[in-house]
Amino acid sequence: MRAMSTEATHIVVKPPSRWAPLNLGEVWAFRELLTRLTVRDLKLRYRQTALGVTWVVLQPLLAAGILTFVFGTVANLPSDGVPYFVFSYVGFVCWSLFAQTLTKASASLVGNSALVSRIFFPRLVLPLSTVGSTLVDFAVALAMGVVVIVVGGATPGWSLLTLPFWVALALLLAVGVGLAAAALMVQYRDVGQILPVAMQLLLYATPVAYALSAVPEDARRLMELNPLTGIVEGFRWAAIDTTAPGVPSAVWSTAVAVAAFLLGAYVFTRSERKFADVI
Repeated sequence: MRAMSTEATHIVVKPPSRWAPLNLGEVWAFRELLTRLTVRDLKLRYRQTALGVTWVVLQPLLAAGILTFVFGTVANLPSDGVPYFVFSYVGFVCWSLFAQTLTKASASLVGNSALVSRIFFPRLVLPLSTVGSTLVDFAVALAMGVVVIVVGGATPGWSLLTLPFWVALALLLAVGVGLAAAALMVQYRDVGQILPVAMQLLLYATPVAYALSAVPEDARRLMELNPLTGIVEGFRWAAIDTTAPGVPSAVWSTAVAVAAFLLGAYVFTRSERKFADVI
């Protein structure tokens, strides 16, 4: 009869240093928890709803319809040669990917305060789990977008190959800002009140429902300081072959997205040791 091992497995928990890079290996070790949290988020969102996952399709369709009426019919703005509904739908899908990722990531720690205060696990798992559920919604909305594009008569070009790049930039920017906001919200709940207002203002400061070419030259330069401008324009160029973003705009959006992620990671890891005590 084989003797049973009496050796125990120990996990040594050490406080992070002043600058501790994101430990993705530790997150991978807790990948089952990451998956379970993602599935839980999806189930909770559509539980006891009459339409369920249909809301994922209805939201961008309704939003595109309203934006088309306001900006396309009332304001009569140009749409780079494609039907306005297709134009606004594609832009809103990209915006939703960014906005939902940021919003959910920022509230992930406060929304799971019981887990944070009682159980040890990499806190990074919580904001990253929201990315998985958001990507599911994005995939459904994008699939519906294929139908909208085909029915609308728009035709993507070779730029379609760059679509994953713009998706990655939107996620990188959203996760970076979301990590910083999540860390700050633990101590300052005001962040949860400010963020929705800021997102609403940012929506109109980003060319989601109107083309950048419709903006006056002086204001256009100011708008290109918004990194989402290059990302949304690039996403729409990839999906329906509209006007491509300028090289300076694309480079700026890429640089800001990377910098935002690094800064968000720094703020998150620097504050991580205090989460359980403050939350």
